[in-house]
Amino acid sequence: MISHAPDTGLWLLSTPRTSYALRVDETGAPWHVGWGPRLTLEEAAGLVVPVAAAGNSFEGRPPVGEELPVDGGTRFGPPSLQVRYADGSRGFEWQPAGHRVLRDSPGSAELVLDFRDRLYPLHVALHYRVREDTDVIERRTVLRNAGGQHLRLLRADSAAWSLPALPGYRISHLTGQWAAESRLRREPLPHGETVLTSRRGITGHHAAPWVMLDAGDADEDRGRVWSAALAWSGSWRLTAQRTSDGRAGVTGGVGHEGTWVPLAPGAEFATPLFAGLFSQGGFGAASRAWHAYTRDHVLPHAGETAPVLYNSWEATGFDVDEAGQKALAERAAALGVELYVVDDGWFGSRRSDRAGLGDWTPSRDRFPRGLGPLAETVHGLGMRFGLWVEPEMVNPDSDLYRAHPDWVLHTPGRARSELRNQLVLNFARDDVADWAHDWLTRLVADHGVDFLKWDMNRAFSEAGWPDVPDGDDRLWTGYVANLYGVLDRLRAAHPALRIETCSGGGGRVDLGILARTDQAWTSDNTDAADRLVIQHGFSQLHPARVMSAWVTDVPNQLTGRTVPLRYRFHVAMAGLLGIGGDLARWSEAELAEGAALVAAYKEVRHLVQHGAQYRLSGPDDAGARVVQYAAEDGSEALVLAWRRGPRGDGPPLPVRLRGLTPGARYRDTRTGQVHSAAVLTAYGLAAEPAGGDWSSDATHLVRTGGGGVE
Repeated sequence: MISHAPDTGLWLLSTPRTSYALRVDETGAPWHVGWGPRLTLEEAAGLVVPVAAAGNSFEGRPPVGEELPVDGGTRFGPPSLQVRYADGSRGFEWQPAGHRVLRDSPGSAELVLDFRDRLYPLHVALHYRVREDTDVIERRTVLRNAGGQHLRLLRADSAAWSLPALPGYRISHLTGQWAAESRLRREPLPHGETVLTSRRGITGHHAAPWVMLDAGDADEDRGRVWSAALAWSGSWRLTAQRTSDGRAGVTGGVGHEGTWVPLAPGAEFATPLFAGLFSQGGFGAASRAWHAYTRDHVLPHAGETAPVLYNSWEATGFDVDEAGQKALAERAAALGVELYVVDDGWFGSRRSDRAGLGDWTPSRDRFPRGLGPLAETVHGLGMRFGLWVEPEMVNPDSDLYRAHPDWVLHTPGRARSELRNQLVLNFARDDVADWAHDWLTRLVADHGVDFLKWDMNRAFSEAGWPDVPDGDDRLWTGYVANLYGVLDRLRAAHPALRIETCSGGGGRVDLGILARTDQAWTSDNTDAADRLVIQHGFSQLHPARVMSAWVTDVPNQLTGRTVPLRYRFHVAMAGLLGIGGDLARWSEAELAEGAALVAAYKEVRHLVQHGAQYRLSGPDDAGARVVQYAAEDGSEALVLAWRRGPRGDGPPLPVRLRGLTPGARYRDTRTGQVHSAAVLTAYGLAAEPAGGDWSSDATHLVRTGGGGVE
């Protein structure tokens, strides 16, 4: 997987289908050589090495091509590494200090290239990990202050990815806002610098820390696509460049402009992973490769089948008590639910979002015997028991804030801005992190909690930490490090606990948080029609195995739209099925239909959660919106289709299926009709849902013979 030509300094990193080549040039700088289809070391030696020298006195070194562009010398592009030393000077000059090849786990290898600055005691290690079962390459950088004086990392990106010279480039990324997350944008990459960022202290609703680049000719099934994703759950910045010499590149890492990472003598800063992927199979193949990588190497328990969930929020709001929750739990169990989650309102003086946040003990008047009796009832009904928590927040009207007003992010003399009537606890403080871990681990142990919906409902403001030197800068990375630490400790103490990441919906979804949680709340917008757009964008990088999706009541609380129950179920069945409606108001007919749809989902959820996903149409395409899930061995497939209306969707169009066994035959489990794989893949399936406006359908196909299977 890792090979080296010492005479030329060339390194070749090989994955199952791709190769990544780099070399240390004559100046000592690590320089990119190529990234694309798989090559041998001998073949890679024939790659044209980009010219690193300045073309004229105005140009300097090319802004794209260095493995980690640094500040200093004749470099004028956006630096991945920018440092200010104690004497006020800046810059970095590469001096090679050796290399290491680590094989710490079966099927993987890690190359570490060590460097130091030629003048100052700053050491830089570039890490590259490749695996035998994925084309994803993991990169990160470790920086160490080997001197006796403090320094500041003004920019400390994880990695920079370089692309070849092409006639043009297109960038794919997500934009959005609260309740309208994951809007896919696919547009020409302009010349110059395109910055994607979050300054909010969280991953954010407004952008996602990943990009895909292509030459403008890729589609779902074909074309070269380069992509990169940052595993970080705080503020971040990605900068994509298109240069005048026809190249493109992306650098990315933690933080945003105006903040830095203080580095004390002897201290290290290890950046988060910035993983990259090259695919020749278009956006669909790129997405499936990211999905498989996430399931195999990111999620803690991806092999498990996630349960059908019920959440009490829309049924009760803050009006939560033992009797009402028990009644809802009985209805949920009769529907086939396997995990019952009590949402906000179960603790302290919480009667609205104005008070009680931070006082994490069961409300005495609503749960006089604590949560134990409710947990016993839920478990006795054959369901797991879950709770909503928001450990990083506090209401000013709470016992916690009255005792510890210094625990929140704040700037002395400035107002403490409240959003949703709450302030942000400074998780960068070890005492705050320890407090959160202590009450969380007691809560889980004392009340038999199987699942936590971990929410985070506002962005940072007045992001100060006046109690420590450089606190206003330390908190941005320290906050996330301690958040990860609390989650890691909590999971280690309670191995059976499962956690959902939530931040007002999709405000904190990234590979960093997914390494410590089991699923993600995709959006607070549960309108089924809007969700099709959100889920389409979400699926570009993240697998259905993490995508929590609920069936809620109509008219929808956010949009006022009314669509059939069946349609709402089929949309939610494209991910982890959850139910969030007020079951006390469902009619007997609705309860019966819901129970049948829950049972139908259980028959096919192994395909949704563990199979390969194919987007057979986009949210703006004519005809029905269609997504397919196929077993890796081609033995089964599920096709979900939704139609908004005859006029709005255009004429019915067949969809060509993917991932089937050539020569095989497939039986529709509902109708009994047998289809040829040749017809399904070459000519298509009539997936158009029967009916008028807001019709939907689910087709489950099982291989019955042919293709060497009888």
